[in-house]
Amino acid sequence: RLRAAVRRKRGCELADTMVKYAREPDNSTKSCKARGSDLRVHFKNTRETAMAIRGMELAEARTYLEKVLEMKTCVPFRRFCGGVGRTAQAKGNVGSTNGQGRWPVKSCRFLLDLLKNAESNAELKGLDTEGLFITHIQVNKAQQQRRRTYRAHGRINPYMSSPCHVEMVLSPKEEGVKKEQEPEAPRLTRRQRARARL
Repeated sequence: RLRAAVRRKRGCELADTMVKYAREPDNSTKSCKARGSDLRVHFKNTRETAMAIRGMELAEARTYLEKVLEMKTCVPFRRFCGGVGRTAQAKGNVGSTNGQGRWPVKSCRFLLDLLKNAESNAELKGLDTEGLFITHIQVNKAQQQRRRTYRAHGRINPYMSSPCHVEMVLSPKEEGVKKEQEPEAPRLTRRQRARARL
C-alpha cells in the first residue's frame, strides 16, 4: 500500500498500465496489438519463427504454425543458423537463403497463444479478423535467468536461460489509391517551342 501511494504521488501510475510498443500502428482504430514479456522460450528460435510469419494473414499464420507443430513444414533459419541442419522443407520456404531449418515446437506454441490473444483483442474492438495481417512483429532479448551446472574437479559453470519479449500488431492491408493519369503533353523540339513562342 505504501509503495502504491508513493507511486501515485510521483505520478508513475500510468507507467504500470501503459506499455510502449516499438512501433505504433498507422491507424490504431483499425489495428490490434498483443505482447508477451519475459516468455520462457528461446530468443533465437522465437525470432526466426516470428520472421517466418511476418506479413502473413492471421489465419494463414495460424495454419503455418500448426503445420510446423505437425512437422509438415519447417521454419527457415536465416540469422541464427550456426549448426542448424539442412532440410528439403526449408528449400521450398519463401525467405530461405541457405536451406537450413528447424521445427521449434515451444516457440510455435507461444506464438499461437499470442495470435489467439491478438484475435480476441480484435474481436473486442469490433474488427473483422479475416482481413487482418501481421504488419509488425518483434522479438527482443529479456533478462537471462541464472542456474548452475556442476563440472569436473569441483567447478561450477553458469547455466543461463534466454527468455524473450514478443510484440505484434495486426492491421488490415492498406488499399492504395491509384494515381490519376494526367494527359501527356506532346514533346516538342527546341525549334518547335521557338515557333510556338512567336
